[in-house]
Amino acid sequence: MGVNLRNDAANAAFGNGALGCYKATVNESETINEAKPLCLVRRGRGKRAGATGFQVSGRAPHRTELNLVRFENVGLRYGLGPEILRDLNFLIPAHSFQFLTGPSGAGKTSLLKLLFLSLRPTRGLVNLFGHDVSLLGKDEIADLRKRIGIVLQDFRLLDHMTTYENVALPFRVMGREESSYRKEVIDLLKWVGLGERMDALPPILSGGEKQRAAIARAVISRPHLLLADEPTGNVDPTLGRRLLRLFIELNRSGTAVVIATHDMTLMDQYDARRLVLHEGRLHIYE
Repeated sequence: MGVNLRNDAANAAFGNGALGCYKATVNESETINEAKPLCLVRRGRGKRAGATGFQVSGRAPHRTELNLVRFENVGLRYGLGPEILRDLNFLIPAHSFQFLTGPSGAGKTSLLKLLFLSLRPTRGLVNLFGHDVSLLGKDEIADLRKRIGIVLQDFRLLDHMTTYENVALPFRVMGREESSYRKEVIDLLKWVGLGERMDALPPILSGGEKQRAAIARAVISRPHLLLADEPTGNVDPTLGRRLLRLFIELNRSGTAVVIATHDMTLMDQYDARRLVLHEGRLHIYE
């Protein structure tokens, strides 16, 4: 039987939703630092902080922004080939948590790319944060993407930047001074077990370390929407459960989360909505 993370990590840790802490208990190598728990607390629409001092900056989704994403009759094909996604109709509500699953080749990564606005649909309506994306220019799309965190299967870490610099990159893109975010980045790196690897370059990191660095970079700026493509695919099951807990905590503090995975064991650990792709169509199980 899988661990019930909804009760263990969410209800017990977060209580009434005001405060959440997860303390990793670890013995093996390549695991999350057990010295400090990660705690998130809501403070209006601004920052959240906790026992670690780790704060994730950003604006919480506005209360009237009930649905972050709306797809209506969306289809996607590459070139002149057949549609690989067709007649997609779904919503992603603010503060929601969902798994996106289906067999290999079902189109999970393509759907994530549509959500991240790195692909345009062949047909249909994609509405993101209240905007019809077909009407947006490059600058407007770039602004919307700043509200999205993404974890890709190939990590996309920049080899010439240290682990610290890679995780801090979203803040640099925002134009923030390093003094305003340095402590946040260091605290998060310590919590995910990379405190001793902050100055290391990606080529010398292990697969599990790269995975955690990519996840830290995706969550550091507190995105309104987090997209994760097989985020536990390169780590052992124990670490995979811990990373899932991190996503749960981020969700409980206000971020909508979409995790693409074919790992049934992972999905069985948390009672969440499932979006299932099969033969190009999406089936939703609440």
